[in-house]
Amino acid sequence: MQYIYKSSTESSSLEETRSQFNGGRCTIKLGIDVHQDFYVVVMQEGASNPKPPQRFRKEAFLHWVARLKQRGAQVHALYEACGFGFSLQRKLRALGLHCYVVCPQKLDEQNKRVKTDGLDAKALCLKLDRFVEGNRDALALVRVPSEEEQPARVIHRQREQLVKARKQLEAHGRSLMVNHGIEPVVQQWWKPRAFAQLQVPDWMRALLCNSQPILLGLQEKISALTVQLQSAASANQPRGLGLLTSVIIDREIGDWHRFNNRRQVGSYTGLCPGEYSSGNSRLQSCVTKHGNPPLRAALVELAWRLIRFQPNYRAVIKWRRILAKGALATGAARKKAIVAVARQLAIDLWRIRTGRCSAQQLGLTI
Repeated sequence: MQYIYKSSTESSSLEETRSQFNGGRCTIKLGIDVHQDFYVVVMQEGASNPKPPQRFRKEAFLHWVARLKQRGAQVHALYEACGFGFSLQRKLRALGLHCYVVCPQKLDEQNKRVKTDGLDAKALCLKLDRFVEGNRDALALVRVPSEEEQPARVIHRQREQLVKARKQLEAHGRSLMVNHGIEPVVQQWWKPRAFAQLQVPDWMRALLCNSQPILLGLQEKISALTVQLQSAASANQPRGLGLLTSVIIDREIGDWHRFNNRRQVGSYTGLCPGEYSSGNSRLQSCVTKHGNPPLRAALVELAWRLIRFQPNYRAVIKWRRILAKGALATGAARKKAIVAVARQLAIDLWRIRTGRCSAQQLGLTI
């Protein structure tokens, strides 16, 4: 038997073999670890190994990317969704890059328990490489809202933040009274009439006076935002849907036509049951909570309201035995039932908004 030995100059490495089958080094992949003042970037050219991480200031990074694009290469970039929004994605798109945003995730796949900016950027780069090569399951992509959708979505989210701040400040004042043996007669103790009737010592009233003007100002802003949102609702809404809730749901979804089937709608709401199956055992756990939390909260709130205002709605009819007032059902059973109604409601709203059917066909009265 004759053995043929290759010289060291021949393509014997995995990297060079992969380059041979993938057609060269024309594609550039960038994994970006985003920070407020700088970016840590790992670049991979073609099928070669990722290069060492580089650290850029924001402006310098954009100039560097523009020079890469001038070389005529196809450039793909990837970073995790974070509190800095989608401005980086829009800037890279404007430069002609294919930029993707993914859900925050654990990037230490080998469980080495070592986390650095460079390792995170490298892990993102390798995931992007698999995605570009055709593995569409390599990335959990986040839909980037348009420049018109994002400001509209911020309005009701700010309202929710103001409501949360008002509840916290209200609870602080209530706890102050309860800790000293005084039970306020009404919940909203800070309203002018209720505050004037509070039977509290002078020192406590002085402390409560520090919070009362802030609470009144918060309530005024909340009311103004509520009116603004309700005025943007479309007419002829099903009874019980509510002007505010309909606007919140529509703005959180953005574009109803981006869903191709009902499974995608249910998955986006995060109201689908989780599952852990192995061998002959199958276990369905609580909902996945995968998707949009504000949308999920609005749907569950609306589902409870439709039980009262839409008794002929098919999802309500199906679960009325458990959800009806005075029904003999445990709390866990009621939670499961209302989640099922909320999930079906999201699917039916998708059907209505995309023109697949009318509200009357689904048992919803106007």
